[in-house]
Amino acid sequence: MPVVVAHADDGRRIDSQSQNSRNPFYRGRRLITIITSDDVKLGDHPKHVYIHIPFCYHKCGYCDFASLAGVDHLADRYLTALDREISTSVERRSVSTIFVGGGTPTRLSAIQLERLLDVIRRAFDLASGGEFTVEANPGTLDREKVEVLAAGGVNRISLGAQSFQKSSLKVLERDHEPDEVIRAVEWIAPRFPRWSIDLIFGVPGSTLSMWTDDLDRTLALGPSHLSCYGLVYEKGTPLWKSRREGLVSELNEDLERAMYETTIDRLAEAGLEMYEISNYARQGHESLHNLAYWANASYYGFGVGAARYVNGVRSVNTRDIMAYLNRIEAGGDATGPSETLDAESRARETAVLMLRRIKLGIDRAEFALRTGFDLDRLVGSKFEKHRRNRLVDDDGLRVRLTREGIFLADTVLADIV
Repeated sequence: MPVVVAHADDGRRIDSQSQNSRNPFYRGRRLITIITSDDVKLGDHPKHVYIHIPFCYHKCGYCDFASLAGVDHLADRYLTALDREISTSVERRSVSTIFVGGGTPTRLSAIQLERLLDVIRRAFDLASGGEFTVEANPGTLDREKVEVLAAGGVNRISLGAQSFQKSSLKVLERDHEPDEVIRAVEWIAPRFPRWSIDLIFGVPGSTLSMWTDDLDRTLALGPSHLSCYGLVYEKGTPLWKSRREGLVSELNEDLERAMYETTIDRLAEAGLEMYEISNYARQGHESLHNLAYWANASYYGFGVGAARYVNGVRSVNTRDIMAYLNRIEAGGDATGPSETLDAESRARETAVLMLRRIKLGIDRAEFALRTGFDLDRLVGSKFEKHRRNRLVDDDGLRVRLTREGIFLADTVLADIV
């Protein structure tokens, strides 16, 4: 059964299982663009920022993020509250990555996007070589918004295409047409040096040939990065309810695996190497923000439903937009559930996240620097079992998933925690 991940390109979840310049992926060399002594110490300020914009035209049936339709009239009030949350939480500082996700950030008007970017600029300086990503929806993007984003310092776009099949878009309840993806890329490609496309495989009713067509049509657009996720039926979503009621059927495991294998091989042929369970990139175009998540680095999170990891504490803001607005406007904070892990639990969590990195895996020296634990003493027996079963490879410097291990990653990762 392929590993299935709803989304990995953000800080919207509090759990570690869900966790975006110079190329850090030279074979056999240690990751140096993300790992610094300042980034490792729990007491230091995070170098990575996630900002959540919840507004959508329509909430897709598979989505369980803090996204809302029909509340666009709250957007200006939300931006005021977001500005206040950020300005009262942090002093102006330099960061390595910024990621604006949703929801649909490009649901905001061009004027509102300008205002959002001004809020971000006043709070954070993007370090040299840093990455500033904004998620975009093909149906809500236009040339004016593209120009606003480019002028505002954004240097990477993540475009949520999901599929080029009209039948799949209908099942997913996406609100755009395939041609709108092509049009959006025509605007994005000349203005941004780095851009990515999101696709979803395993959609009910889809076939291997349909998925191959999605990959081919995407590659024809020339992206330098692709995120390809297996569809997840998140409990409580309309799609989950439809499956429970027998209105849609999950694809069988053999077909899902064939789709996953086709993805890995087809993208490798096109020069986009798999560097994480669901992510593929040309050399130098990996998502630096996501690499920070997969190294278990600390990060700020602002906005409704946003998660953060600061000083060893994971916390998440309320997902209720009115509660968020009222609490911020009253001078309080919007924090909801929080969790503080002990040192060993943090180390195990770090191992789980690092193992998702297909090329880097768990570098023993990096792991010791980040956690203070010796990898082999902590989980060596677990890895030895999976090495014998040919699910992981261990060259003495690092532990990585094998080809077969990728398809059974859920089993391996669950064994470490």
